Parts: sequence; structure tokens; C-alpha cells
Amino acid sequence: MSSDEDAGKPIDWYRSPLSRELMKSLNTRSNALGLLQAGGYLAILLVTASLTWYSAYHWPLWATLPLIFVHGTCYAFQINAVHELGHKSVFRNRGLNSLFEHLFAFMGWINHRMFWTSHLRHHRYTLHPPDDLEVVLPIKLTRADFLRNAIVNPLGFWWTLKQTWRIAAGRFSGQWELKLYAPGEQQKRREAVAWARTILVGHLLIAAAAVWFHWWMLLVLVTFAPYYGGWLQFLCNNTQHVGLRDNVPDYRLCCRTIRLNPLLRFLYWHMNYHTEHHMYPGVPCYRLGTLHREISADLPPTKGLIGTWREIADIQVKQRVDPDYRYEAPLPAQIADATARQPAG
Repeated sequence: MSSDEDAGKPIDWYRSPLSRELMKSLNTRSNALGLLQAGGYLAILLVTASLTWYSAYHWPLWATLPLIFVHGTCYAFQINAVHELGHKSVFRNRGLNSLFEHLFAFMGWINHRMFWTSHLRHHRYTLHPPDDLEVVLPIKLTRADFLRNAIVNPLGFWWTLKQTWRIAAGRFSGQWELKLYAPGEQQKRREAVAWARTILVGHLLIAAAAVWFHWWMLLVLVTFAPYYGGWLQFLCNNTQHVGLRDNVPDYRLCCRTIRLNPLLRFLYWHMNYHTEHHMYPGVPCYRLGTLHREISADLPPTKGLIGTWREIADIQVKQRVDPDYRYEAPLPAQIADATARQPAG
């Protein structure tokens, strides 16, 4: 049985209403805006890498280490780049979209073939297990989880290396993997295996060049870069669904939109607008801000990053006492009703 055949019934999702004209406008892809996003993000990585490389050979260690950390902090958002490019909505030109998707997937040790197979189901059945096992609630986050990703994460590198090697050898395992890549899904398996081998061979060549030319910083700035400085991406990415409701047909209750400053929105590929992204996944990331403004009156109130993590911390405390507890975001109609019920004066 194929992974599509064993899926559940389609979910009748609630989506905030949009006019046909506005929807057409929001769904318009732009090569120029795509290049500004993808090329701009790549440019940031090239700048942080260049400064770090120069510092490693000209400046003292105390100057180089912070630059390495800044590079890793920016580099950690590769998964968000691959995610957006995987939706094929960043560029009008599919070739450009594919080029950047493969580039960021290679740099970030991401098997974009496997990620997209999983993520397609995540969008279709968001937080409806067993049809979506990409994200399963409740998610327990600890200080140890944060610290493991925040500074240096050698275990993350070792785990990724082992998983990439396993897929490169054609070995698929685990409930979710075998659901998505059943034994009969030979073409899908070959694509995932081929990309895993590309990652391994490519990074082996980078390591060989680093040894041959004594370019040790090449390993630090590319091959090992996804495994340090992940603190900011951790804080952004883990706001998306943690503590919210599962098994509901309303993205406003199972996804979370947060407020971020323009630079962080750019690094995060505008995924702070996560509710909007799930409602209308065809809207390019650089138009999600416009979408948010159009439907904000139909969404729960938003908070900044610090306020959101205070909310998550409170939810996690409650879930330790009651594992079945889920936070129910207040919807505009409920807020209006509660306000109307308050006594005057």
C-alpha cells in the first residue's frame, strides 16, 4: 500500500475568507522578490563566513569565536529555507527554486526529498495523528533541549551522520518513515537514497579539500556549521505548534503566529506567520505579512518572541500536572463575546 493510499479522510479546514482577486495577488510568485529572499539569505551567510575566515587567519581567537557563533546562528535557518523552497512558491522560475533548494539542503545536511514527503502530509493532516507524525503533541521542551542546540551540538552532527548513512544504504525504519516510504515506493526511496549519498560524498570532498589545502575553517564554516549556534532558530521554530490543540480542523487553534523584528523575520523566512502559512501554503513567504494584515481580525492575538515563550512555559508547567491539557487560543468571536458580557463601567 502506498503512503497516499493509507492516508485518512481529507479534513475540512477552516480558512479565513479572502476575495478571489486578493488570493490571486497573494499567490503571485516573483523572481525578484525570491532572489531578494534566497539570495539575501545566502549573502548573509557569505558575509559571516568571510569575516570568520579572515578573522581566523588575522585576528585573535577571542575575536574569531564570536564570529563563528554568529555564522552558526544565521546558518541554522537553512531548514526554513529548504522548507519554503520545497513549497515551490519562492521563485516564479522553477529552475531557480530548485537550484536554491538543493544548495541549502546540501549545506544544511537536509534530505529535502524526505522532508518534503513528510511535510506534505503535515500540511494536509496538521496535528491529526497517525496521518501526521511529523509533529506530535504534546511536545516537551526543557532547558537541556535548548542548551544542546544553543551553542555546540556534536550529538546532533553524529545523529545526522548516522541517519544520512542509513538512508544512503537504503535502510528505512521507524513508524513514520515506513508509512511514507513503504517497501513498494521504490522511486521515492531511490530519490531519498540518491540525495543522502550526494550529501555524504559532497561533504567528504569538502573534508578532503580542507585537509589537502589546510583550509580547516572550510569544515567549520560549511560541514559543521549546522551544529553550533542554533539557539535563535530553536527559539523561533519551536513556537509553531507547541502546547496547542491537536485533532481540530482550525489552523488558528493548532498553529501559532508570533511577532518578530524585520531582520529575524527575514532569517526565519517569515515563518513567524505560521497560521497564515498553513491556511494558504501557496502564498510566497515574502507575502505572508500582507496576508496577515488582511486576515488579522480573524486570528488570535499575537505576541512577541519573549511573550510567546512565557506562554509556552506556562503551558508546559500545566502539562506536567495534566498531560492532556492543551492551550486553546482565544478566537476573535470569543474575545468579542467575552467583552460584550463584561458589565459596563
